[in-house]
Amino acid sequence: MPMFSRGLSAPTTLAHLTTDEPTARAIADGLGEMFEPEEIATAAFEIASLEAGLRGASTAPAKTAPAKTAPAKQGREGAMGTLHPDETGPWRLELHFAFEPDEDEIRALVAGFSSEETAEKLVFEPVAATDWVASALEGLKPVTAGRFLVHGAHDREAVRIGQIGIEIEAALAFGTGHHGTTRGCLEHITALLKRRRPRRIVDIGTGTGVLAIGLAKALNQPVLGGEIDPDSVAIARGNARLNGVGNRLKVYRAAGLQHPALRRSNHYDLVLANILARPLKGISRQVGLAAGPGCALILSGLLPGDVPGVLSAYRRQGFALAAKRQIEDWVSLTLQRGGQGSRPLLHSGQEKAPGGRNPGLSLAGARGRRARDPADFLQAVIRG
Repeated sequence: MPMFSRGLSAPTTLAHLTTDEPTARAIADGLGEMFEPEEIATAAFEIASLEAGLRGASTAPAKTAPAKTAPAKQGREGAMGTLHPDETGPWRLELHFAFEPDEDEIRALVAGFSSEETAEKLVFEPVAATDWVASALEGLKPVTAGRFLVHGAHDREAVRIGQIGIEIEAALAFGTGHHGTTRGCLEHITALLKRRRPRRIVDIGTGTGVLAIGLAKALNQPVLGGEIDPDSVAIARGNARLNGVGNRLKVYRAAGLQHPALRRSNHYDLVLANILARPLKGISRQVGLAAGPGCALILSGLLPGDVPGVLSAYRRQGFALAAKRQIEDWVSLTLQRGGQGSRPLLHSGQEKAPGGRNPGLSLAGARGRRARDPADFLQAVIRG
């Protein structure tokens, strides 16, 4: 999924005026036809209706009162008793520009749909750039998942003794920890670290780096990450520095494990991939070749109906289900290579030889037959 490096909106311009309904509608419709939707957004609305709506939303319900005579109708009555809005009431026209407009040119266009007198009433106001993501994160509460606490800069003091804090800088990339996929992975990591301390770790689809940062802090050792989106690579590296593990977390731009620094054979003892079902199945052979004996695999980004197909793909790589969690609608899994229920490592076109050996399966041959990445490799859905 595409991501953006920042949530900072560009400065824009708002033009507005107060007029009657037909004029407001004519200008809004006319300019809406002349410009592309990404260039200008037009709005025309009755001021009285807006004010009444705001009053209703902010006023507490009144106590029950005796019935009163129905108020007189407002507006113009048409055929069959239908009621049309009162055209004499004030309306507001708003024009939101994605570029800095030439005021004289816009006034000339407005005059063409109304009059020069109306066009002169048009008021132009700059709209300052706003970091919408930073504003949104200010309202997000810290998220506890296992022994980890994912938080923003405004909640650094919320990290308790014994917790591992993961601070995420405001950025428009998935991975604030509020999404069920991220929380599920962190809970799987917590459970895994109670039993073992993996040493060779890779996070596929690193996103903002939440999972990799958590492991680098918990284990105080190097962690590798692969991320297909260049903006997210920069975000993950920045978050690693923010959390004091910039020298331990190395993130590379890569689809799956397709980078020289990540492409290993029979190597990793922990692989994480918080992406979606289709790319998870697409990289299963890459993961199978890179995983070492006893490797643990934490997968997420799955809906319940995705689980059988993903399990089937990884069973063919010698993995078996060890644990399963569901948070909201999202499922996350821990698989174990060589666990009960796993299948012998077989690749397409191979047959088991007598005694259970797989003929022709060598590391050199495996490297020469790496699966191609799916064309639509999707990005991490951590995604909170």
